[in-house]
Amino acid sequence: MLHHFDGKRSNFAPYGFTCEVWEPQRMLRPDRHDEIEINFVDQGGLIYLLGGQRITVQPRTVVMFWGAIPHEVIHFSDVTYYYVTTVPFNLFLQWNPPEALLTRLILGELLSEAAGSRIRDDGLLFQQWSQDLENPNPRFAMVTAPPAENDSAKRPSGFDSSTSLGKAELMACFIARNYQTRIQIKDIAEVVELHPDYASTLFRQTFGTTLTSLITKHRVAEAQRRLLTTDESITNIAFESGFDSLTRFNRAFKEMAGVTPREYRKHREWVTAEALPVQAKSRNSKRTAGSRR
Repeated sequence: MLHHFDGKRSNFAPYGFTCEVWEPQRMLRPDRHDEIEINFVDQGGLIYLLGGQRITVQPRTVVMFWGAIPHEVIHFSDVTYYYVTTVPFNLFLQWNPPEALLTRLILGELLSEAAGSRIRDDGLLFQQWSQDLENPNPRFAMVTAPPAENDSAKRPSGFDSSTSLGKAELMACFIARNYQTRIQIKDIAEVVELHPDYASTLFRQTFGTTLTSLITKHRVAEAQRRLLTTDESITNIAFESGFDSLTRFNRAFKEMAGVTPREYRKHREWVTAEALPVQAKSRNSKRTAGSRR
């Protein structure tokens, strides 16, 4: 069955551990969820608006991003179907990924790797995962096994993964859900019942970035998205994105985006020029469309 985005779903409604075959459709609003999302397009291409960045997913390429970053498909071409895998954030952290990779994900980057650089056929791999998750099979347990020690980044001495990873995850998710409000470090620390100084240190040790930097990154990304997709005034966008002053907004935006908000808005053709629905042809007539997201 082909799945597609359900525009009525609530933000941050959990998907769980899934691997599904999706029908390409233009999304009329962004989706947000706590899971790590992995996509694979067999042929054609997808264009995402991820935060405020226009990202092209090339064919035969595996891409990964954190679903808490607002993301929506705005255009596609020659795609009959694609695979969408969602991995709960806490499970992903248990696999002990390198700190550099974690940092890039929570800061809103889309990571990609061309399938042609490997021997295995990723299309067949995703197909097998999809079948295994639809019909649970004991051999699929290997996917959740911890990686070999030499495949993981070293953690600081005294780092207790059983509790620290969970608290770091909660802090990252709390920021993703609340950055548009006037949250402070003490508010985040209260959620995980830690002293603000220790919470800040733990977060930096886990993800390689600070709580303040992540809050600002989310706010700037939200402003970028609104600048590209709405006619709201720049002042209103600044406050709706979580900034408490226009001066701080302009400074943070220029530092992270490299241009002013007004200059960035000139790129709205990224969305409007190519965000037209494209009729997709089903490769397998036996598949039927089903709404899940």
